Amino acid sequence: MPLHRLVKSAEFLRNPRAADAAAGIKNLQQLIQLRWMAVIGQVFTIEVAHHSLRLTIPLHQMLMVVGCLAVFNVVSLLRLRTGVQVRNVELFLALLVDVAVLTTQLYLSGGTSNPFVFLYLLQIALGAILLRGAYIWSMVAINTACFALLANYHLPLELPQDLHQGLSSLYVIGLLVCFVLNAILVVVFITRINLNLRERDARLAAARRRRVEEEHIVRMGLLASGAAHELGTPLSTLAVILGDWAHDEELMGDEVLREDIAEMRTQVQRCKSIVSGILLSAGEARGEESEQTTVCRFVDALAEEWRTTRTMPAFSYRNDFGEDTPMVSDTTLKQMAFNVLDNARDASPQWVELVITRDDAAEAPALCITVNDAGPGFAPGMLDHLGEPYQSTKQRPGSGLGLYLVMNVARTLGGSVTARNRTGDGEGSGAQVSIRLPLAAIALPRGHRPA
Repeated sequence: MPLHRLVKSAEFLRNPRAADAAAGIKNLQQLIQLRWMAVIGQVFTIEVAHHSLRLTIPLHQMLMVVGCLAVFNVVSLLRLRTGVQVRNVELFLALLVDVAVLTTQLYLSGGTSNPFVFLYLLQIALGAILLRGAYIWSMVAINTACFALLANYHLPLELPQDLHQGLSSLYVIGLLVCFVLNAILVVVFITRINLNLRERDARLAAARRRRVEEEHIVRMGLLASGAAHELGTPLSTLAVILGDWAHDEELMGDEVLREDIAEMRTQVQRCKSIVSGILLSAGEARGEESEQTTVCRFVDALAEEWRTTRTMPAFSYRNDFGEDTPMVSDTTLKQMAFNVLDNARDASPQWVELVITRDDAAEAPALCITVNDAGPGFAPGMLDHLGEPYQSTKQRPGSGLGLYLVMNVARTLGGSVTARNRTGDGEGSGAQVSIRLPLAAIALPRGHRPA
């Protein structure tokens, strides 16, 4: 993966705004649900007070306030569907609207003599969970001021303050209902809000872990890039010398030397390809072996090169791609496929299969590279942590980075990597690793002919 892309990804993961935005949207959704409950509860309470208890209240004015609250909630619901980030000040203003509605309803129904005056505590509790900094204390001050104003300014409510009668008192029953309502809403909604905040924290923790992994790849890429630069010159020198030897008639007259020189040229060329792949992954192209070709020609050459450069008793290759598509050959793609094939050979020294297919089922057509082996398969624990660095059964230092690098390259191209055991979920059945790459990321424009 190019280093500049890894650095950009790491910088993005340092920004917690995405996690905060998701939590803010969910919290606003909780407020909307709570407000619908408030609308239903207020309508029910007004009807009970007016028709069942025969209390004198300004019915039309109170129902109008409920209607305004419902309209505001519809607007909030439409705003929620835009998906725009919900800022702290927006939650503060939404809570202020709820406080204003509650204050108006209490003003119309007895002020502080109304047992539902203690719903102010619910507003303060919500503010303490949802808001930060000065907004929290502003909610405390505003609710306290509203309570104090209602003590002096309110319309009378004909509700006797007969507390000594216990549960026979309407006021005590109202207090009990208010207490139960506060308790239920605090438990239900604040628990949900806390869950949203925990999910946000979990996303931030995952982003930090991914950032550490990406920074590790950046450092590894820098080290590999430096080593590749150092190896480039001696390899080029060896290639020139071996090329001269190949044109020396005296040396070529010896059959053993001729075979050794040919083998050395093949291995040097392989080393140069590896160096080119390292530099290309680091965002630096050597300008070697980059040519316009087609998908079928590219994968056919890839399979042939891997077959000839590895000792493999049985290597099965099947190209079911179908109609050919122009593309530019990419050393990174070749090294990525080689990495998966080498892992399969390590697990299954006797048989490896490479299958090339075209996936037209999705919206964007894709090249699918599937590698099968007859080894022990993946342990369940490894499948659960697929793509994490240093997840390997090989008992040697530094192992476990191959599949991680493959997944990073695939993600850069907009693709994906999946792995599974070929039959069943246990070990001993062989493994399958599939690489899916969108053709739009690797193919030439339609109508372009390879040179």
